[in-house]
Amino acid sequence: MTDRQDEAALARQVRIAARALGRHGLVHAYGHCSARLDAETFLVCPPKPMGLTEPGEACTRVPVNGPLPDGVLGEVRLHQHIYRRRPDAGGVVRFMSPNMMTLAALGRVPAARNGFGCYFSPGAGLWDDPQLIRDDEKAVGAIDAMGDSAAVLMRGNGAVTAGDSLIEAVVLAWYLEDACRIELDALRTGLAETAPTIGPEAAKARATKAGQIFERMWAHLTAGDPELA
Repeated sequence: MTDRQDEAALARQVRIAARALGRHGLVHAYGHCSARLDAETFLVCPPKPMGLTEPGEACTRVPVNGPLPDGVLGEVRLHQHIYRRRPDAGGVVRFMSPNMMTLAALGRVPAARNGFGCYFSPGAGLWDDPQLIRDDEKAVGAIDAMGDSAAVLMRGNGAVTAGDSLIEAVVLAWYLEDACRIELDALRTGLAETAPTIGPEAAKARATKAGQIFERMWAHLTAGDPELA
């Protein structure tokens, strides 16, 4: 493929991801996703409700270093700081799913209680600030809180996941929402503090990428999309 064909294919994936996140209730009016184009740039979805992204609609090139282009949402700074710190990061999702929003509002992150929760062991980060992240200082703080985890929950303000690809980041967003659902259910039983959790070594073994784990969930989340071949 030419560079232009590569960029067009990646933009198509960004649009498919945006619609999938909207279709499955991980975002609503707010949220955004991106995919790394090269060491210096990434593509971000259109600045609109993600489920309303049109087939063929233009995505925006954003520099990993430097000011955000005109029209790009302010919290895309979070994506910039992840791509700067993690050369292996290929995709980022900023989302606001219901169970995760509830758990984050409680100032908590999910324990590794199920298989999907293992992908965030020994724990997702928590940024304990409900304000919108529209300056670099707050973006740095949130990504500092993320540390080496695949996710950070932001109290009262959603979450961010990062993966080796946009496909991984989207699937991790679904996994995080499910882990938060399990955590809230555990809290409702009153047994959360004494119930078993999955330890770091067992979680590391369980958080596999083998067997097309991510590919199968991606196929589920994107089924029926108008831009799928």
